[in-house]
Amino acid sequence: MGHNLLMNFTVDKENKKIRVEREFAATRDRVWAAWTKSELLDQWWAPKPWKARTKSMDFTEGGFWLYAMVGPDGSEHWARADYHAIKEGESFSALDAFCDENGVLNTEFPRSFWTNTFKENSKSTIVNIEISYKELEDLEKIIEMGFKEGFTAGLENLDVLLES
Repeated sequence: MGHNLLMNFTVDKENKKIRVEREFAATRDRVWAAWTKSELLDQWWAPKPWKARTKSMDFTEGGFWLYAMVGPDGSEHWARADYHAIKEGESFSALDAFCDENGVLNTEFPRSFWTNTFKENSKSTIVNIEISYKELEDLEKIIEMGFKEGFTAGLENLDVLLES
């Protein structure tokens, strides 16, 4: 069932953006919940064999999600997403950054500004994701770190979660 789902991944260097258009075989309510509830995010956000583990989450404008990507060897890479605008069930934006376990930003890595929009069709939901960067080098660094492969794998985990 999941094989014919739309997946477009575009790198727009001119505008310093990554655009992802991804379809999920589930209602908008279910897809929205998977992106906005930590107990669901923890089940799909990290590419296997990594796992995401939430330390705290406040999904409100001005709130943030603090989580670790935990490797099979137990190593932890911490990140936080600071929520900006939220339109319940429709869209949200967040500024993503690497940090330490207390949420203190690591300024050596670029921050990513995400805007996610959720649109329901008759049998599926399309999530449009736009990730913006201040500098072209920031965008290129994220791509070199394997963002496309890792994020694609995470989205495939979400397909499995939504089927269950």
